[in-house]
Amino acid sequence: MFGYVTANKPEMKIREFARYKGFYCGLCRRLHKAHGRLGQMTLTYDMTFLIVLLTSLYESATEEMKKRCLIHPAKKQYMLCNEITEYAADMNILLTCDHLEDDWKDERKITGFLGMKVFAGKKKKIAKRYPRQAEVIAKSLAELSRLEEENCQDIDVIARPFGTLMAELFVWREDAFQNILRQIGFYLGKFIYIMDAYMDVAEDSKKECYNPFMKTFSQPGFEERVHQILDGTLRMGIAEFEKLPCEQDLAILRNILYEGVWTKYERKRNKNDE
Repeated sequence: MFGYVTANKPEMKIREFARYKGFYCGLCRRLHKAHGRLGQMTLTYDMTFLIVLLTSLYESATEEMKKRCLIHPAKKQYMLCNEITEYAADMNILLTCDHLEDDWKDERKITGFLGMKVFAGKKKKIAKRYPRQAEVIAKSLAELSRLEEENCQDIDVIARPFGTLMAELFVWREDAFQNILRQIGFYLGKFIYIMDAYMDVAEDSKKECYNPFMKTFSQPGFEERVHQILDGTLRMGIAEFEKLPCEQDLAILRNILYEGVWTKYERKRNKNDE
């Protein structure tokens, strides 16, 4: 369900993309250092956005480094790391653990079972460090699972638990910015869930899997209605984002929110029009 909150690279300046990729590579390094190779495999661009956002907002001191990695062993990669990188890495693992548990409970996927066992100890330690986030993630995914089992076809209702989950992840500190950050996370989480449902509906229909668009995707005007829902949801999140006093990396953040999040959607629409 992740991978939608990414940058639109062609529209970024070279130095902006280098910095964005630096945060991404920094997160990758942190996942490997704290959680091993398997932890590194959970890497997502979505958490990179959270790092850039919180770093810009709190102006966290960031370490620059150049390191080699398994994917690029020949050349050292530019990396950016700070305390928020550590937080994002932990949240990434926490999300992965609960997702794997759901895969095992709901579909009896062997990958879910094996993943649960591998990450069980790490999840327990992270949950102790961040009990607020861990509790909300678990409750939200349980609610999401319940609604999916009931074959909920109300897109606003079914997207809310994932919005609630993301809202809590965005609150690194419970301070004066927490309400705005929760709203950004909430609407972005809903956007991600709705986008994922839209992207998968044709395949889910063939496999007879659950999808909140199952009853409407073959109806006239479906594409336009989905675009309106996505656009309206995202606009609410952007309106909250613009309230934050972010200055550093503002161009990167706006690139992601205004353009990058639509990249996969536009690719799919263009393919359908061919």
